[in-house]
Amino acid sequence: LTTVAGKELYLWRKQARENAIAAKVSVREVDWLLQEVTSLDSLTLRLESFQNMSAIASTHSLPELTLLWQKRLQYCPVQYLVGKTNWRNWQLKVSPGVLIPRPETELIIDIVRDRFSQQAIGHWVDLGTGSGAIAIGLATSFPDAIVHGVDVSSEALEIARQNAAIAGLTTINFYRGSWWSPLQHLKGKVMGMVSNPPYIPTAQLSQLQPEVFHYEPHLALDGGEDGLKSIRHLVATSPQYLHSGGIWLVEIMAGQAEAVVAMLAGCQDYHKIEVIQDLAGINRFVLAYRR
Repeated sequence: LTTVAGKELYLWRKQARENAIAAKVSVREVDWLLQEVTSLDSLTLRLESFQNMSAIASTHSLPELTLLWQKRLQYCPVQYLVGKTNWRNWQLKVSPGVLIPRPETELIIDIVRDRFSQQAIGHWVDLGTGSGAIAIGLATSFPDAIVHGVDVSSEALEIARQNAAIAGLTTINFYRGSWWSPLQHLKGKVMGMVSNPPYIPTAQLSQLQPEVFHYEPHLALDGGEDGLKSIRHLVATSPQYLHSGGIWLVEIMAGQAEAVVAMLAGCQDYHKIEVIQDLAGINRFVLAYRR
């Protein structure tokens, strides 16, 4: 820890906000960064009352803060710079080895809770767990359930384990492997499979925001030629793991709902297929039940 003079930080913030506007980066991220690295809250920053303070506690000196902000102006996501992000009720650790959990994905937990308002028990699986966000959401919502998180990336699993430990959830089982492959022992036993798989068509990756394309792991984004490679695999393989009445719930990209519904309908193992919109009214999730 170090300290920064209020007047100096005031001038630094003013300059950083001007740089943000010039680089078309949200000026709100300046304060987001300052709240993470200093003892200041959003109201104090907004009112600029901190400029009269003689010493403000900070994890970074002003030159270090300047280096951080320069990385942000080069489109490195601010979440990677501070190593964490807010998701539902938690602050989750993130690193460039994991996808930054999105606000729209928070809704996937609400969907499960709505459908299982009674206490859910049994095995629940988060395939492609990344930071562990969905697994943590499931374990918190259903304390009596047994939650399993799977990811092919060892770096992602390390972050997921740390996040689960910080949330006090020592009961989540994490496995390294591709999709269902580490879960052979759960065939026919799973109550629910929830996943936010890669779904961006390969050719569209370069059209994503520079923050996403240059910094987030393509492993978690690239859905193959039509964006549906991973989803197609989950449709085909999940019935042997889900027990009757178990749910299949996946996040999709805008415009994919029709194709995913057709896949599920073409497989005799699913019924009660439903498309669910996010808060922006975009078809964002597809839900189905195992017959």
